[in-house]
Amino acid sequence: MDNPPSDCPGGGIGRRSGFKIRRRKVLTVDDFDFPLPPELIAQHPAAERTGSRLLHVCGECYGQPEIDRKFENLPELLKAGDLLVFNDTRVIKARFFGHKETGGQVEIMLERIVDATHAICQIRASKAPKPGSKMRLGDAFEVCMTGRAGTDGDFFALELVEPGDFWELAEQHGKLPLPPYIEHPAEGADETRYQTVYAREPGAVAAPTAGLHFDEAMLAKLRAQGVNTAFLTLHVGAGTYRPMRVEKIADHRMHSERFEIPQATAEAIAATRAAGGRVIAVGTTSLRALESAGNDDGTVRVGAGETSIFITPGYRFKVVDRLITNFHLPKSTLLMLVSAFAGYDNIRAAYAHAVAERYRFFSYGDAMLLEKTDAI
Repeated sequence: MDNPPSDCPGGGIGRRSGFKIRRRKVLTVDDFDFPLPPELIAQHPAAERTGSRLLHVCGECYGQPEIDRKFENLPELLKAGDLLVFNDTRVIKARFFGHKETGGQVEIMLERIVDATHAICQIRASKAPKPGSKMRLGDAFEVCMTGRAGTDGDFFALELVEPGDFWELAEQHGKLPLPPYIEHPAEGADETRYQTVYAREPGAVAAPTAGLHFDEAMLAKLRAQGVNTAFLTLHVGAGTYRPMRVEKIADHRMHSERFEIPQATAEAIAATRAAGGRVIAVGTTSLRALESAGNDDGTVRVGAGETSIFITPGYRFKVVDRLITNFHLPKSTLLMLVSAFAGYDNIRAAYAHAVAERYRFFSYGDAMLLEKTDAI
């Protein structure tokens, strides 16, 4: 069968005949579980950034087969006047190893650097430190744990004991924070491949992984064919890996993350809307920032803010028309987000297909191009 045109309908995976849309009054975390063979969790990136596979998922293309593509073919699915919105955050070296005053070992993952002398973090230790206790990190500097932090009090507040700058200390003594499902310690190649080629605003402790598939050559090719690009910043926090601890998803409280929408990006979105183009978020982080700043007319507000937006099936998207993303963890808030965007049953079918076809999952894995659907 010939490939359908890039401007769906007619370009992706659709609902199967007899595949009913689920309309539950109460969605639970278990509704977003799926079986995943461990060997499909990518431990290393593809040899080339654009060398991953791409699964095109189109909720309006009823009866169409799955479209298995290569990421290098993405330009064929875009057209002049489309707008790609990238997250230009840069991953900092946010993991530290050290010891408490009592000698016990600790591992610290920064959630965010608040200012030069204060940070919020997660702590792994045999016993959680008490407020006022000190820890020596990287065998280089001391911090004091001043109290609990975060929405649920599951983070810790740190303060430098001696004069210094958390940003500089992280760069000098921290380790690159690879996700917990990647089993090897950060290597030299990870220093490059776990950053996007356009990363420039330091502050994230996890990469916006959909952007890892783009290289400079592809960006140049897209611009040459009239596809526009814009940038925002959302600093991904360590809370992105925090498991949900509730049964009903309505009871979950999202962690907060910092974002900023530049004036130029807001203007580009407004111009795209006026010209009839499509706004395409590169990654769930870009989507969350855009929807957090979105107006009902599809434009966005300029400026910085905090977002704890939790997008689940039933959410009506204001800004984003298409989404480029990786495959997400079972029972995760990001799996709920993509289910809201592309349709619950469409995503379940797509993930089952991806497992059967041996796609590579998570941060270093393959990608998806999702079309927005009104199906719940």
